[in-house]
Amino acid sequence: MTLQVWLDARQPVAPDALRGRIAELVSEHPEWEAMPRAHALLLASERLMKDVLAAAPKDRQAALDLLAGDACVTYAFEAAADEPDELGALADQAMQRIARLAD
Repeated sequence: MTLQVWLDARQPVAPDALRGRIAELVSEHPEWEAMPRAHALLLASERLMKDVLAAAPKDRQAALDLLAGDACVTYAFEAAADEPDELGALADQAMQRIARLAD
């Protein structure tokens, strides 16, 4: 199952704009298909958050990117729930990567 197919199956269904933004980013990175889903989604979130931090303060696209980045983190942990023994390590990795964005 591709990452996009997995995302499309999430319930409840996210708003169209949010789903579209995530789908756009996923389609730009076919290399993410070779990664564990949770790691690919954390990369997606990181990419979106970098865009938010680089955006002008009143850029509406930044608001959508912020929401999409948050959704990607949520989806990453939903994907990781299939392997609960790795949740702690994934959470540590996610916190470290998000903290580095502030640099």
